Amino acid sequence: MEHIYNTEQFRLENTAVCLGKFDGIHIGHRLLIRHVMECKKQGLKAAVFTFALHPSTLFSKTEAKLIDTTNEKAEKLSELGIDVLVSYPFTKETAGMSAEQFIETVLVEKMGAKVIVVGKDFHFGHQRKGNVEMLQQYALKYGYRVLALDKIQEEEQVVSSTRVREEIIAGNMEKVTKLLEKPYAITGEVLHGKKLGRTIGMPTINQEVSDNKILPPKGVYVSKVYLEDGVHGGITNVGTKPTVSGENKVWIETHIFGFDGDLYGKVLKTELLYHVRGERKFESFDALTEQMHRDKEFGKKYLEEIV
Repeated sequence: MEHIYNTEQFRLENTAVCLGKFDGIHIGHRLLIRHVMECKKQGLKAAVFTFALHPSTLFSKTEAKLIDTTNEKAEKLSELGIDVLVSYPFTKETAGMSAEQFIETVLVEKMGAKVIVVGKDFHFGHQRKGNVEMLQQYALKYGYRVLALDKIQEEEQVVSSTRVREEIIAGNMEKVTKLLEKPYAITGEVLHGKKLGRTIGMPTINQEVSDNKILPPKGVYVSKVYLEDGVHGGITNVGTKPTVSGENKVWIETHIFGFDGDLYGKVLKTELLYHVRGERKFESFDALTEQMHRDKEFGKKYLEEIV
C-alpha cells in the first residue's frame, strides 16, 4: 500500500475514496472500505483519505489520545487491501478551506475521485458546512458519484471511534473486539526491563507505547503476541509495576506462553483480549509471584475456551 503522509504534493487518478478520521478502523469504517474495495472491479484504485493530525489536536493544548498510531492504522488498511492511504496535512489553512474548495482542490484534483464513499452524516470544509447533499450537488460537474451509507448500530447505539475509545477506557476489551472486528492492539519496540520475571520462571517482554495512544485501565489482560513463528498466547500487565518499581511510567509487560527467546529491539504487536484484574500493590514479592502464576493459569484457560 502506498502511504502519502503529511504532504499536499501528490496527484492521483481514477480512485474510489472513502473519507473520515478512521481511528481504530471499526465496523462502520469497514463498511465504507468494503464498498471502496468493490470499485476495484471497475478498475479504480481503492483509497482512504484522512488527516495526518487529528483535527481536535490543532485547536487544543493537548494531543488527542487515539486508538491507533499512524503506523497501526496504515497496517490495518493495507491488510484490508487499500491501495493508497492519504494522511493529509491538517493546518489552520486546511481547516479554513471552504467545502467547495475542498471538493475541487482535494477530492477532484489531488485524489482523482471517481467514487466518493461516506457516511450519511459526513461533514467537511470550513465550519463543517460541507455535507452529503453538497457532494451530490457537484457530482455531475466533476464527474464522480457519491455513495452515502447509514451508520452501523450495535445494541441500538451508533458505532463510532468515540464509543470504542470509551469502551477501551472502561476496560471492556471483549466489546472493543466486537466493535473493531479485531482485538485492541499495541505495536511497540521490545525494550530491556529489570528481568525480575526470569527469577520466578515467568520471563516477560517490555514494550514501548506511543504517548498519544489511548490505553485501557492499568491491570492484567489475557493477550496474544504476534511473533515470526506465529501467534502466541500471553498475559500482559499494563501499568507502573507498583510492587517492584517506584516509577510513574506506564509499561506494557507480557509473559508469552511457551516462549523464552531474545526479542529485544523487535517491534511486536500485542493484542489485549480480556481484562483479568486491576493493578494493585502487593505486600511482598512472594505475594506478587503467586498472583502472577494464577493470572497465567487463568489466561491459558481463557484462550483454550475461545479457540
